[in-house]
Amino acid sequence: MVSYKELGLVNTKDMFAKAIKGGYAIPAFNFNNMEQLQAIIKAAAETKSPVILQVSKGARNYANQTLLRYMAQGAVEYAKELGWEKPQICLHLDHGDSFEICKSCVDFGFSSVMIDGSSLPYEENIALTKKVVEYAHQYDVTVEAELGVLAGVEDEVVAEESHYTKPEEVIDFATRTGCDSLAISIGTSHGAYKFKPEQCTRDPKTGRLVPPPLAFDVLDAVMEKLPGFPIVLHGSSSVPQEYVDIINANGGKLPDAVGIPEEQLRKAAKSAVCKINIDSDSRLAFTAAVRKVFADKPGEFDPRKYCGPARDLMEELYKHKIINVLGSDHKAE
Repeated sequence: MVSYKELGLVNTKDMFAKAIKGGYAIPAFNFNNMEQLQAIIKAAAETKSPVILQVSKGARNYANQTLLRYMAQGAVEYAKELGWEKPQICLHLDHGDSFEICKSCVDFGFSSVMIDGSSLPYEENIALTKKVVEYAHQYDVTVEAELGVLAGVEDEVVAEESHYTKPEEVIDFATRTGCDSLAISIGTSHGAYKFKPEQCTRDPKTGRLVPPPLAFDVLDAVMEKLPGFPIVLHGSSSVPQEYVDIINANGGKLPDAVGIPEEQLRKAAKSAVCKINIDSDSRLAFTAAVRKVFADKPGEFDPRKYCGPARDLMEELYKHKIINVLGSDHKAE
């Protein structure tokens, strides 16, 4: 058993309370490798933004759970080297699908876990979430739950259709489970293809897809039922078209990739939404930079020469999200 406090990490309790009061959202960035982690920490340290390092089940298998623990501990020390005296860094399991994986993460030093029982019948979701909460809270680890289903694909998480969260269920769910935050479904979705073309309109000038708006009426109803309760948005990458264009211009094939417009995320961040998950955008930035190097320098084979530019572009992306979308800069001085 390793306590996250020994690693210098924090849970989400104070982060979320301050975010709700301050009208901003905490960035939750997924990472799978060293370059992503370096970029996240550098961006957070330079902007003095609290940050959540997210690890999916797939990333945990890819990177190894023991290495991840030491990477998170190293991230805290790296942040201090960069001049961030008191880093506010959380290590969070994204989309845990069983009690066993959540327990394992708690035992390995994670400071927050998500139990995703959203595909289960309502009562089964409650029972599973409550079991995770009871275990995690013994060690002061915070728990995120999910009510409603997001469409799209992210690692092992796959759903053809989204089902909006039912506001009338949230009080009962939050009360009976004891969860610390709640991920809801209001029209965001996983992956780089968040909407089918038939769900969108096309901009007559550019020909690009314009996605449908988020269901802010559902969010407002949830906030009315649970005033001041931390709400989470998954699947909130914006799929920047400049990255898609670079990828497609250099041998890639991402037709009609479309994400959530940033102005809608800014609006959400000013509400009770205090955690916004971003994964696909960093994957696109990484891939765009690597493809460009390979296209410009086909003889290059030193990973540092293409992973370095990828890291730089991701850092630029993370800073943009922190400052211009989520408003979390200078909230962890």
